[in-house]
Amino acid sequence: MSLNKVILVGNAGKDPVVRYFDKGVAKATFPLATSESYINQQGETITSTEWHNIVLWRALAEVAEKTVKKGSQVYIVGKIKTRSYVDKDGNNKYITEILADTLMVLDKKPVSGQPFSQADQVREVSGQESNEPPAAYQPLPEDDLPF
Repeated sequence: MSLNKVILVGNAGKDPVVRYFDKGVAKATFPLATSESYINQQGETITSTEWHNIVLWRALAEVAEKTVKKGSQVYIVGKIKTRSYVDKDGNNKYITEILADTLMVLDKKPVSGQPFSQADQVREVSGQESNEPPAAYQPLPEDDLPF
């Protein structure tokens, strides 16, 4: 048995970039920062940050476009995918992404002046449909570049 499952809670590094493909299929991408802190032997607080490339498809991408903003705290559940491509200079490149199937925005404050309500504190969307890329999808070089 094997399992490819990732759970992350972090902050969006940028607003999602959303592209629409054939038949209105949406793809959203954004970087997510996760940080952990510890105190070293000298008593200094050291913070280490990891960056993750988040990818959402279809309805989940559309929700991210409306609800995720730079700095938003989000909860992501998905799987790790690594893919390769050839850059414009002919070099093989690899990118590791988190293909998300659940997104929760954990912000407790209103976004860009919108009224705040208790229901806005946590917004959750799970991929009702498959969050996999469409079968005919072939990433373009600009889709392959890190954020």
